[in-house]
Order: sequence, then C-alpha cells, then structure tokens
Amino acid sequence: MAATTHTVTNQPPPLVGYDVFTADTALAEGVERHLPPALREEVRGELSELGRAAGSAHAQRWGALADGNPPVLRTHDRYGHRVDEVDFHPAWHRLLGHAVSSGLTDAWSRPAGHVRRTAGFLVWTQAEAGHGCPLSMTHAAVPALRAEPELAAEWEPLLTSRVYEAELRPAAEKPGALAGMAMTEKQGGSDVRAATTVAEPLSADGEYVLTGHKWFCSAPMSDAFLVLARTPGGVGGGTGGDRPTCFLLPRVLPDGSRNSFRIQRLKDKLGNRSNASAEVEFDGTTWARRVGEEGRGIATIIEMVAATRLDCVTGSAAVMRQAVAQALHHTAYRQAFGRPLAEQPLMRNVLADLALESEAATALALRLAAAYDADTEQERAFLRMAVPAAKYWVTKRCTPVAAEALECLGGNGYVEESGMPRLLRESPLNSVWEGSGNIQALDVVRALRREPAGLHAFLTEIGTARGADHRLDGAIKELLTELADLEGIEARARRLAERMALVLQGSLLVRYAPAEVADAFCASRLGTDHGASFGTLPPTLDLRAVVARARPVVEDGAGG
Repeated sequence: MAATTHTVTNQPPPLVGYDVFTADTALAEGVERHLPPALREEVRGELSELGRAAGSAHAQRWGALADGNPPVLRTHDRYGHRVDEVDFHPAWHRLLGHAVSSGLTDAWSRPAGHVRRTAGFLVWTQAEAGHGCPLSMTHAAVPALRAEPELAAEWEPLLTSRVYEAELRPAAEKPGALAGMAMTEKQGGSDVRAATTVAEPLSADGEYVLTGHKWFCSAPMSDAFLVLARTPGGVGGGTGGDRPTCFLLPRVLPDGSRNSFRIQRLKDKLGNRSNASAEVEFDGTTWARRVGEEGRGIATIIEMVAATRLDCVTGSAAVMRQAVAQALHHTAYRQAFGRPLAEQPLMRNVLADLALESEAATALALRLAAAYDADTEQERAFLRMAVPAAKYWVTKRCTPVAAEALECLGGNGYVEESGMPRLLRESPLNSVWEGSGNIQALDVVRALRREPAGLHAFLTEIGTARGADHRLDGAIKELLTELADLEGIEARARRLAERMALVLQGSLLVRYAPAEVADAFCASRLGTDHGASFGTLPPTLDLRAVVARARPVVEDGAGG
C-alpha cells in the first residue's frame, strides 16, 4: 500500500551543494566594491571556497546536529574533582574548527581584514549561527587587549591563530586560543557600571584575585575571558567604587593548574542552543591580570563592544539571507494552482520585500566593515554614529524577516527538518546581545550630544547620494529636521535610530544597487507607499527583477 500511495511530488529539492557566497549576488558585489583591485581575485577565491563548504551537505548536517545536541555542563570528574567543563557535540567542534581555520577570528592582521572577515562570517554562520559567539568574542578581544601591550603580545597571536584546539591547557602551550566575555551581573544587566565583582591586588604588578558572580558568561569553554570588576583604587586614587576595571581571566594558570572559575549552570535559551552561555562564580582566589588602567574598564572594552555590535549586524544579515534564500528556493519549485509559487504576483511581492530587507542589511554590514579597514578619523567618527543605529535596526528586522520567510514554506516551514524554526529561534538574539534596542538608541543620542564629528561624518556619508532619488532626499530632509530639535530626544530615540539606519541603507542602495532594488527600497522604506506587513510593495515596481537577483543560483546537478 505504502509503495503505491506514498509518491512524493511537488516537493522542492534541498538547497544543498551550492556556493553560499557566489549565490548571493548582493554580497559578492559588495565585497568587490570595498576591496582594492589587487585583492579581489584572492578574496573572491577564499570566500567562494568557504561558501562551497557552507552550502555542503556535511556542513548543513553539522549545523542540525550541533543545534539538536546542546552543550552539557560537567562540574566534576568521576573522582569528585571540580573541573567546570562544557562538553559539546563533535559537530560543534567541526563547525568551530573550520571557522577558525578560515580566519574568522582575525580581522586584524590582513589587508582589508574586516571586509574579508565580515563577508566570511556572513557566509559561514548560515550553516549554523550558535558557534558565531566564540568567533565574535575572540575576534573582538584583540583591540581591548591592546590597552595592555604586554598582554596583547602574549595573547594576540593565539586569538588570531588559524589553529583550533578545544583542550584546556596553559596558553603558552597552545597553538591557538578562544576568548569569552563575562560582564553582565544579575543586578545590573546592561548597566555594567553597577557591577559588584571585586578585584583585590596582589603583590605582583597587574595581578589580582576576583570575588563575584556573573549572570551571563559568553562561551564559558574558552581559554580566557574579559571581565569587569571594582578595585580599591582607580584613576587618580579614590575608592574606584563607581568605575570598574577590565581584567583578563585565564581558565588555566601558567603552571598548568585550573583557575577558580565555577560554572554554576548553563542558560536554557530560546535559540542559539548549540552555544553555551553560563552563570559563573569567582571565589576570591580567581586570578586575573589587569587590562588598561584601574577605573578605566568601560573605556578599555569600548572597542570590543563596537566590534561585537558589528557582528550582531552581520549575524542578523546572515540569518536573514539564509531565511530568504530558503524561501526563494522553495517557492521557485513548489507549484500551486498550475504554476510555481514564485511566479504568482502576491508571493512575488512578498519575496521581493524580503529580498530588499536582506540586501539592505548586507550592504550596511559591509559598509561598516570597510570603515573599520579605512581607520581614518572621518571613518572612526562615522562608525561611532552608524554602528549603534545599524545594530538597533538590522537586528530588529531579523525576526519579522525570518517569520515571513518561514511562512513562504507553509506547513513545511514549521517543521524542524526544514531548518526554518532554528532560524526563527535564532533571529531575536542579536537584538538582545551587546545591548538591547533602548541601549542602542540611547547610544545614538549620547553620540549626538558628545561627539559632533560623528554626526558630521554620518551626514557626509548619506549626503553623497543626495539628488539621486527624491524619496531619499525627502527622508534626509526629515531627518535633519528631527536632529535640529533635541528637546525630549530620549523619548524619540528609537524613531531617530530607525530613521538614521533606513536613510543610510537607502543611500547605499541608491549608490550601489541596481535601479530596481533602489527604487523599491526608497518607495517602501523611505516613501509612503508601503503597508505594515511584507508583501505590500507598489505593484508598479519591477519585482520580478528584485526576486531574480536575490534567488540563490545553484549549479546544475547540485541541489536544484
């Protein structure tokens, strides 16, 4: 009976065996745009190789296994000794090992390193997003450690290494290392100045012991952690009570013994399930080394925060791209009412709308990465304003994009095997991590008040596209009116951050995207002709071209 009734028809082939990088036209064009000509062939080759790996059947299998087999805390060994280790599925190690060997923890030692790494991060984390956390932490620890040259000389070669080794050993004995972060405490949340962890100095200069509790510790299996704690002193003496200091806390001490790093539990999270997030205790014997001056912890970690916020933008762009790619692929093959779903006007409208959101996020992430590479005074000022605005808006758009893309697959999308539920569970993470929406919006306001060079750089950037589209020009004029009145600005901070991000995205697409993409974005995001949900684009737009540009191109014989 089953052999005659269970005939499978009208199901799309799996989206597998393809190059995630070259199949993403917006990403490939963006990388080319931000690279010097001499590097283009080399970088295109390395990203295409990574893209083929990300689109392979085995990488997709690793992602499903890592997500389906979350890490397990092992506090003691069989003899009763405290070990505080986290065990991961082998698929996690394969994903992380491939990422490290591909240079995704290092944007600091290569020309155009941030553009290369951002593009690679966007490509590879489409296979599985959870292991992006230790990649991001390790990469972002480098600028913070440079506040203490001796520590940077010791740790930077390990953190930028292309060798992944999971075993906990003294740093001096390892070919490569990972870094985590433990800043948040239960009473403070995003207000890290409310930290109560205490650091007592030892006789040796720069060495301390810590006592306290951290409510969120990212990547607790790492070799070292950046943490904040209060010291008896501080800049210019005083109590140091309201100015935390930054410390580097190694898991294994130089003599090979384990540092006192008590993992109390792993968090049971909505998504990001392959990755471990923990609560940890420091018991008064936890040894750490100071990074930067006492009382200057916030200033020390600010570069790390900026780098991880860029990864939040990039990680959300990756989730969006994979969700949209799956929706485009499914609807190109699935037939209903006598023709493919993607050929039906209303579905085409939905797909085009989703594609616009994805391309705008990708273009913005790459522009920020290019500003890091340029590292001029103008670009640093631009980043100060653009990063929190981008982090606010792009991460906010990720969840509705993932949900709508899932709906394009209908009931199939609600089934775990499709991979869409995993993307949906992952989608809110980056809007929470490294400061949720209010924190980002208020950071924009803070930059406006304290750093006028940032606003000038931002306006200069968007001004390069003035005159190219009347809707963009109108949006810029409205933004300038908003910026001219800072009375009660905190209550309007979210609206301001949103408008800044949208105008910046519009400026980028008007300058660099095909006319049909820029036209559709400006009409729907900056004009007035757009509804509250996806699929409400004006029907006069060239939506067929927008969809065709975004559809992942798969080679003949590979996945469809």
